[in-house]
Amino acid sequence: MTSVVVLIGGFTTYAVTGSDSGESSAPARAKAPSPPAVSARAKAGEAPADSPKPLASPTPAQKSFDLEPALAPVTALFGDNRMSVAMLDVNSGAMATYGRDAFDTASIVKVDILATLLLQAQDEGRKLSTEERAQAAAMIQKSDNDSTSALWTRIGSGPGLDAANERLGLSQTQGGEGTVWGITQTTAEDQIRLLQSVFGDKSPLSEASRAYIQDLMRHVVGSQAWGVSAAADSGTTALKNGWLKRTQTKKWDVNSIGRIQHEGRVYLMAVLLNGCSSQEVGISIVERASRASATAFSRELKGKSIT
Repeated sequence: MTSVVVLIGGFTTYAVTGSDSGESSAPARAKAPSPPAVSARAKAGEAPADSPKPLASPTPAQKSFDLEPALAPVTALFGDNRMSVAMLDVNSGAMATYGRDAFDTASIVKVDILATLLLQAQDEGRKLSTEERAQAAAMIQKSDNDSTSALWTRIGSGPGLDAANERLGLSQTQGGEGTVWGITQTTAEDQIRLLQSVFGDKSPLSEASRAYIQDLMRHVVGSQAWGVSAAADSGTTALKNGWLKRTQTKKWDVNSIGRIQHEGRVYLMAVLLNGCSSQEVGISIVERASRASATAFSRELKGKSIT
């Protein structure tokens, strides 16, 4: 049986052979043309590195702060939804987490694809071509799927992503099969490791490569500036969002990753969610979870006088 997986973060449609569970990858076979329409809430379009060894877990010597109590009012709304949240306080290295399941990336994988491209370019001793830079900008800032598919092929698809992720310290991320980059599997904690490679100093990515990704993530189109930014103070937020509608279940995956400032502290944050009845509901839950997590974690850090 052939079904269709619609990846809405830039609006690409993939033809898929076999069933689609809504929670796990389905083998991709071909890609159809991308429809132009934009959905309602965000009108949102979709709105994701120099030590020689892979980065370890962000806080190997610390126990993560448990966000479950703070998220209880949000998870009470879930129904069949699943969610995972991870936060890293950049200054202290303290972590806060909720859930450890793996999720479809949808378009947050675009940050990982660009990091891989830049890492490969560094290895080759070259700068990105004019075409690659145009595709990278469209991929991150506008979440353009055609540009993403071109760069996915350029990096060697899933195997190329997986090889780069070993160097970037991601241990719980598996590249999607064939052309379907949007069903790459990841965890919230692995997304924090990716963000560390983009925003931290201890990274296989060069300073110039990191600055390039950061700049694109700070300038996503306004309709895509939702998600973890809901927890941010006024000022610059760098983020990438993703969403995916599963055709068999008709449920949505909605994800958001980025760097925010909250009550004067800088956090790296990832919120992954699936099983939503609509994109709008998913965005609302992600934003409520972001605010609740940031408030609780900041209160915990202040209570312990962590600086």
